[in-house]
Amino acid sequence: MIRLRRPATIAALTLTAVATAVLGLAGPASAHVTINPAEAKQGGYGRFAFRVPNESDTASTVKVEVNLPENAPVGSVSTMPVAGWTVAVEKRKVDPPIEVHGSQLTEAVSKLTFTAAPNGGVKPGEFQEFPVSMGPLPQADTMVFKVLQTYSDGNVSRWIEEPTPGAEEPENPAPVLKLAAAAPASAGASAPAAAAADDDDDDDAGSGAAVALGVAGLVAGLGGLALGGLAFARTRREPAAKS
Repeated sequence: MIRLRRPATIAALTLTAVATAVLGLAGPASAHVTINPAEAKQGGYGRFAFRVPNESDTASTVKVEVNLPENAPVGSVSTMPVAGWTVAVEKRKVDPPIEVHGSQLTEAVSKLTFTAAPNGGVKPGEFQEFPVSMGPLPQADTMVFKVLQTYSDGNVSRWIEEPTPGAEEPENPAPVLKLAAAAPASAGASAPAAAAADDDDDDDAGSGAAVALGVAGLVAGLGGLALGGLAFARTRREPAAKS
């Protein structure tokens, strides 16, 4: 009996160790850089935040480089100050130009580099968000932002792999912003207003007819009253018939 239990015990311990190792490796892999919110409308403006978690147990994240997609340039990009961090903005030439509020822009932001102050950064077990305002968003299905995350020990995590439709998430996925087409202006939206205007016209016409009828009735009543008064006056002027 002892010989039968020992292999089973060893097998159970082996499976437990394997499962623990797999789960331990799966945990950090899921904590990648993301953009929030992850969906927006084409042609609009939005406030987004690049969320950067620290996956190291011993080092801090001290630099974050966000590369904007070359195939989907954005005319206006601005950053929000983050305590303990500075940001450097790089631009590139674009052709054809980007139209923003009637102006033709020949440059677009290509890269944002956030750098922590000395002895600062994202500590182990923490995350940091870097808010960015962008717009008008391009006429594209997605925007893929390739990000480099540098640690204080010199290690660099490269979040640059683009997703493939229908495939599993890559090991080092890049943040992806999905863009939906803006809803076209509906012609039917003016129909209720036109119907309301017609109703108002009908009401005005009905009110005018009622007023006209009221005035006509008043005139007729006054005419009758006048005729009655004349008849009464005539009767009083005529002498009474002798008996």
